[in-house]
Amino acid sequence: MRLITYMRGGEEKVGAWIDEDARVVDLQDAAQLCGEPVGWFASMLSLIEAGPVAWDSARSLIQSAPGEAVFETAGCTLLAPLPRPVQIRDCLSFPGHLEGVSRAHYERVISASPDPDTLRAELAAEGRFGVPASFYEIPVYYLSNRMAVVGPEADVVWPAYSHSIDYEMEWAVVIGNQCRAATRETASDHIFGYTVFNDWSARDEQMRVMTGAPINLGPGAGKDFCNGFGPCIVTPDEIADPYRLTMTVRVNGVQVSQGSTAGMHFTFEEQIASLSRAATLYPGEIIGSGTVGGGCAFETGQILASGDVIELEVEGIGVLRNRVVAPHIAKPF
Repeated sequence: MRLITYMRGGEEKVGAWIDEDARVVDLQDAAQLCGEPVGWFASMLSLIEAGPVAWDSARSLIQSAPGEAVFETAGCTLLAPLPRPVQIRDCLSFPGHLEGVSRAHYERVISASPDPDTLRAELAAEGRFGVPASFYEIPVYYLSNRMAVVGPEADVVWPAYSHSIDYEMEWAVVIGNQCRAATRETASDHIFGYTVFNDWSARDEQMRVMTGAPINLGPGAGKDFCNGFGPCIVTPDEIADPYRLTMTVRVNGVQVSQGSTAGMHFTFEEQIASLSRAATLYPGEIIGSGTVGGGCAFETGQILASGDVIELEVEGIGVLRNRVVAPHIAKPF
């Protein structure tokens, strides 16, 4: 299933894309017409929490939807597929991103040095351009702001305290049923679906907080203002191999980077197993993958400005497109 949340006629509704996303099945309308429980489809969270019986009902409704419950996608406004997640945890899974960020950071330091060649050699000898060995030991993560969520085509209003716009190309899983002490082998049973995730980053604010050693409690306000999800949630039966999907970034229609979900060192199954060791994960929680290598402007050297349109695309899921609104940031020359 390719499940969406949308606005139509002033109501927030849950639907499923059909006909290559050209048309929508309104699941609540279809359920009412077919005599199925309507409450299951009151919201995306209601559907997730209702469990496998409701999910099977949704599949049946999609396959034989009454014509009165089907309309053109152009007739609605897409929202984030899960507008109010129960929780958001963002993990760090791509070693390529760590390497790219380290290299980008130290190249900036080197360029300001009176002796760049010597400094580069020293940093290389110290292993500063590589991935710390500790990364490979256990998935690390931070809690994000579940109240600050936007969907596809929404404007992202940049916070006034930041003058450094950045996106992060990620994807995510949505937890489908409660789990605790899951194993790598059983973790997939708890995945409801996949979506595209833009972990918007006020990079200057983030760096100000995270480089304040010895006090470092995470990205703080650098990542507290916006999480982008969409355009849909795709259930696992729609994706043959989730770890062979192309991840593409475009800025103002121009491709600026491309990666693959194959670059994840920790799979979602490993993340779920680690996160649920001593904590319970609940239906409607979202777990982010972390940024793919080359998946942010900090790595590629772009300077973004107000009005720029960022498109993140994950093969088999779709495109999450947003425009940045930041009138307080001057356009680069």
